[in-house]
Amino acid sequence: MKFLWDSAIGLLVVTGGLLGMALPFGKLATAAGVPAMVWAFVISLGAGGVLLLALLSRGERIRLTPHKLRYFFVTAAISYAIPNLLMFSAIPHLGAGYTGIMFTLSPVITLVFSIVLGVRRPNLLGVIGIAVGFVGAAMVALTRGEAGQPADYFWVAIGLLIPVSLAAGNIYRTVDWPQDAGPIELAVGSHLASATLLLIGILGLLGTHAFAPLGAVPVVVVGQVVSASAMFAFFFRLQAVGGPVYLSQIGYVAAVGLFAGTLFLGEHYQLLTWLGAAIITAGVFITTKAQSQAGAPAPVRVEPASSRS
Repeated sequence: MKFLWDSAIGLLVVTGGLLGMALPFGKLATAAGVPAMVWAFVISLGAGGVLLLALLSRGERIRLTPHKLRYFFVTAAISYAIPNLLMFSAIPHLGAGYTGIMFTLSPVITLVFSIVLGVRRPNLLGVIGIAVGFVGAAMVALTRGEAGQPADYFWVAIGLLIPVSLAAGNIYRTVDWPQDAGPIELAVGSHLASATLLLIGILGLLGTHAFAPLGAVPVVVVGQVVSASAMFAFFFRLQAVGGPVYLSQIGYVAAVGLFAGTLFLGEHYQLLTWLGAAIITAGVFITTKAQSQAGAPAPVRVEPASSRS
């Protein structure tokens, strides 16, 4: 486990695989009538609650400071509440596989934000990667979801906002990472903050009856909570070990989501969708190569891995 905890590639594979499970779980839940905001709440409360118990069982606790509270709620909004709400709202209209493709744009948009905010300077390879990624995104957007069931462009736009929010979160979490804060502590605080924001939204907009459909999918709820808890523990560790652009490569799992949607959920996509997904993936490989040539951003301050293993 210590080897995995310190391995960027190992963390990337595990985090990406667990993230991919949210797509079919989300489609099953929304198909059963669970509102998108409620399902996003289930993920944040479940992950935050399970990880809090794990933290307390190790004799640790969350040490609140004004900086951490700011970090928790900003991260909660742009990294979890907003993208999850967008994702689960879009899945019924676009399909789980198509929505998953949007995750592949996260590395490209993260690089764009890095350039604009001065985190790193652009190079020719990076510009090429961005251009290739957006060509693929345009091809995917034109197909508008599953074959024979074109969605409104409104829902395509909603899907495209997912990687924008994720990219903003990737940059923010690195820039504002609290000193001497561990990944589990940050995961707990951010998810409980996200659950708080979502609960306020549910009670204000939907009412308590919005939770009733959860009773029809108890197994899906348990599976989602378990996978989300594990994923976010590895997610924050990957942020510390690999940095924001490397972290954003978990979007590669979108290709797996496209296959999963086709094989297990009965979804069907046009050839142009598959070609666009392949071109996006090529763009991501190019931008990732550009990052390795440009050098890493300023390191995140974290405790040595050995002290938390």
